[in-house]
Parts: sequence; C-alpha cells; structure tokens
Amino acid sequence: MQLHALHRLYEQRMAIVTRPYKARGANVKRCRYCMVNSHLCICDLKPKIDTQAAFMLIMYDDEILKPSNTGRLIADLAPDTTGYIWSRLAPNEAMLAQLKNPKYQPYVVFPGEYATQQQVVCKPSIQQGKTPLFVLLDGSWSQARKMFKKSRWLHQYPVLSFAPDTVSRYKIRESALDNQLATAEVAALVYASLGEAKNAMTMDLWFDVFKEHYLTGKMQRQLPEQGARYALAQWQNTNATATS
Repeated sequence: MQLHALHRLYEQRMAIVTRPYKARGANVKRCRYCMVNSHLCICDLKPKIDTQAAFMLIMYDDEILKPSNTGRLIADLAPDTTGYIWSRLAPNEAMLAQLKNPKYQPYVVFPGEYATQQQVVCKPSIQQGKTPLFVLLDGSWSQARKMFKKSRWLHQYPVLSFAPDTVSRYKIRESALDNQLATAEVAALVYASLGEAKNAMTMDLWFDVFKEHYLTGKMQRQLPEQGARYALAQWQNTNATATS
C-alpha cells in the first residue's frame, strides 16, 4: 500500500486526538487505509490514472477521521493531492505557500451563488506551463459554506462552479438537498471540465466501489457478483484494450 497525503493527514489528526473518536460504526474493524470493513477492503482494487489536475482538500476539523469521507478517494487516484485541516484564525502556512506557488493555477470548486459574479467560471482555462490546482472544501454542506465564507484568503481565486443535473448517488450520509454531491463526485466533474472524460468515469466508478463496499459492510450484506467492482474491472479492461 502506497501512502498518500490523506493517509498522512489522518495519522497527524489521530496523533492529536484527546479522546476516542466515536463516529457511528466506530467499533467496526476497518482497513486503516480505505476505511471499509477489513473483510471488504478495496485497496487492491485501486485504479491508476494519468491526469494534469492537482487537488487540495481543505477539511473541516474531524472530517478526515470519518470512515464515510470520500475525499481520500481523490488522493487514491490523483498523485498530486494535498490535504489540510481548516483553521479560520491560523491557516496552514504550507497550504498558503502552495496556493501562491507559481507552478499552480488555483481554482476553488464551489457553487457560484456564494461568490461574486466576477469570480465565477464554468470551465477552467489553464495557462501554458501551469498545473491546475482544484481546491475542494471537504465537510458537511454547512461546514463547507462556513469554510468558504470565513476563508478570506481563498476569495482572490476564481470559483469553478458546476450545476449538476443529476441527483447525488452518495447514500452513506444524508444530504439536505438532492443535488449536494459527495467530494469524490465533484472531482469527477472537475476531470470532465478538463476534457479528461476517462478519468471522470474512473473517478465515478471508484466512488461506486467504495460506496458499495462501505454499505455492504454497514448493512451486513453480501457483495453482488457483478456490482461496482465488476464494472470498474470491465472499464479498465476496455481502456487497456483500446490503448494496446
């Protein structure tokens, strides 16, 4: 297992926990990396992609500790992914330095209704020699709104806004509105906006694998023979055949 930024952020956050984290299902024996029930671990199923996109996940306090978090799925696929715990008063210095790094061209991915009209773009326009850095605010919807509102240092960057016309497929947590997407679903839209259709599909299928295995463990059921894992394998085989 190759550790990535979200694995390391989890370990850092666990190191400062002052009392046991008692999320729902806290007593379940889980894989420490994919957070799925150990007997349903998906680590060996992880696909690989080639992308121009970099991601920065800014996470609300204990979001990284939640087994249901889908932000780690982004780091599973995109090698250039970083993660930071949000702070209103003392934003992480390494995070601010990355945003200012001339290598990157940052976009904050958030609904345009919360930004000024001048900030909002519907499609990224990448300057030559730059790496697009997509900033995702990871938490509940109310937490994400708070992070966006209180993070004045983010307001200097363009806001990439999507208007998805599909209902979120994320059924692990309840959302107040049907069109509130899981973090991994938003990443799939980011890939599509860059013209990386194969990566968008792979992200969606990887999200489906996580969701199916997570809910199978939660509901104490059996995995379907031709479920999300099968669909991902078929997709990978099709792509391998097309490029050979």
